[in-house]
Amino acid sequence: MAQNSPARDHSKISDLTAHKVKEKATDQLEKMADQAEHVVHRVAAQGRKVGERVQEVAGNLRDAVDRSTKHQPMATLALAAVVGLALGAIWKS
Repeated sequence: MAQNSPARDHSKISDLTAHKVKEKATDQLEKMADQAEHVVHRVAAQGRKVGERVQEVAGNLRDAVDRSTKHQPMATLALAAVVGLALGAIWKS
């Protein structure tokens, strides 16, 4: 029966250790990928909610402008002029 040399034993231990390290690294990368995927899905869902809210606000604003134009045309015109002046001042600076 041949005896294993210390170098051969060391090589086997190194191979086992390398294999364990590789498995742990793979597991960690898989966990990180799962977490990243979860975050992406959560951000996408929040983005959809924000988009819906923006559309709702835009619709409300459009309705308010329509009502204001019909019921108070001069006040609406004055407000538009003020907004235009403010945007012009911001743009110029």
